[in-house]
Amino acid sequence: MIRTLVVDDDYRVAKLHSAAVDRVEGFTTVGEAHTAGEARTMIAELHPDLMILDIYLPDEDGLSLLRSLTAEDPDAPDCMIVTAARDLDSVRAAIGLGAVYYLVKPFGFRLLREQLETYRRWRQEMTTAGNVDADQSVVDALYAMRQPAGTERGGRPRLPPTMARILAIVLNSQETQSASSVADQLGISRPTAQRYLTELERKGLIALDLEYGATGRPVHRYARPSAPEL
Repeated sequence: MIRTLVVDDDYRVAKLHSAAVDRVEGFTTVGEAHTAGEARTMIAELHPDLMILDIYLPDEDGLSLLRSLTAEDPDAPDCMIVTAARDLDSVRAAIGLGAVYYLVKPFGFRLLREQLETYRRWRQEMTTAGNVDADQSVVDALYAMRQPAGTERGGRPRLPPTMARILAIVLNSQETQSASSVADQLGISRPTAQRYLTELERKGLIALDLEYGATGRPVHRYARPSAPEL
């Protein structure tokens, strides 16, 4: 479970955010803080993995709190900013301080859930990667998972270069592609190719086809998604 601390000066809003976090699979709220001072105490006592942080706090600016936490503690929790602050200076500061996302109030549960699920997948991938050497393709994959992709003209998601090349291989091929075949064509490792393919399939950009051989174990192969039936 991803242990989450909610920090908001409004008691009612903090409880709403806590309840929303608890509705998302893999997350649990371990505490609610209403000032920066309370947040510091709870972080020291509870060691949360993630902090849902408002910028407007009565005793200290939330960004100032985040700045000091990251400077003083290498094990400081990750942070998702949830605030009514809409100025670009605050957004830039949050990005510079490593916030995993910036949600502007008011927002619906669906948006919060999507960002929490994106964060959860990123944490899982970081754990799975373990001590694998972080070549550029691995770095691209992890960054792609950490934040939702932007879009290019025509509505297609903007992807990291290696992921975009893999997508092109699958879409332009007359045959289904496996992680091994993609890895051979690009000169990357099979596990790295599989991570990209899995993420592309999750985004709905390619389709998964399970091919069963003599051993009974399916081979994951990928192809262009089928056109929807009218």
